[in-house]
Amino acid sequence: MQTRFTKPELPKTLKKYFPELEPELLELMAEVGQIVEIRQGDPLVQPGHQFRYMIFVLEGNVKIFREEQDGEDGEFYMYSLTSGTTCALSLTCSNRMEQSAVKGVTMEDGIILLIPLENMERWLPKYKSWARFVVNTLRERIEEILETFDQVAFRNLDERLEFYLKRMQRDLDTNVIEISHQQIATDLNTSREVISRLLKKMEQRGKIAMQRHSIELLE
Repeated sequence: MQTRFTKPELPKTLKKYFPELEPELLELMAEVGQIVEIRQGDPLVQPGHQFRYMIFVLEGNVKIFREEQDGEDGEFYMYSLTSGTTCALSLTCSNRMEQSAVKGVTMEDGIILLIPLENMERWLPKYKSWARFVVNTLRERIEEILETFDQVAFRNLDERLEFYLKRMQRDLDTNVIEISHQQIATDLNTSREVISRLLKKMEQRGKIAMQRHSIELLE
């Protein structure tokens, strides 16, 4: 584990990722929080999983999916949690041990900070920055979900694909996205053959350059 993720260095690390929070609160988060390493492919959250902690992503990439409710083997990609973001659902379960309605899968090795749920409401009256942080986090996640809904409801698949790639570019802060055609197809709930065909058209239009295991966005 890198030095900045040790307990003594944790408040400085949290200040980097969550600069809007008060220094005293950052110290407290470091004191009560648990540092956990996550590995690619590991499930972070499962449907039916009981939330016991607030989840803060310090490093890595976690994709959040909504699974089929009728027993079908299908899932729908909603958004990603990357460095400096928080699982909004884990912030809303402080009154009782709520069960998750989504699945979170680790796409890239990283580090998360787990903070016991009872601190969520405990900090609200004491730290003004915490109340603003919670509201802003919930608002941002709702906006992301609405964006995704708009794409599904009102856009063609080629437009959804371009939106998906640009969101990945933003979340990962890179123009080169290491991802397979099958993974994109799974996230967009379609077939690999359809995605490969659409990516080829995007490449012909000069929007992307495809490599063996990655896609580079050129615009």
